[in-house]
Amino acid sequence: MNDIIFMALSYIFMAQEQQILRSVAAQLMNGEEVRLEDQKLRVRRVGSGRLRMVRFKLHGREFDAIEQNPKKPSRWGQLAREKHQVVQFRDVLTQKYVAVSVDGEITKYGR
Repeated sequence: MNDIIFMALSYIFMAQEQQILRSVAAQLMNGEEVRLEDQKLRVRRVGSGRLRMVRFKLHGREFDAIEQNPKKPSRWGQLAREKHQVVQFRDVLTQKYVAVSVDGEITKYGR
């Protein structure tokens, strides 16, 4: 019974996390600021490509949401060139990319 409750809570937690990432990605690509719970964050332009980026906290950890560079030869770059809204999420502490949003659809990397 405890396993079922844990699985249900894990699913709810993941669904809420995905909704937050979806919201951050949409706001990043469509505005000058991101509002997330009690956070009001300014969208910055970074790098030579002037890509959008915002740093936010989620569950006590900091993440960067970064607009995908359409000049990159990756599949994500290809989607960005095709005018899809592609946002990469990077854990600030580990500097590892943890998820990507393509037109609001969240895909987590790794486990």
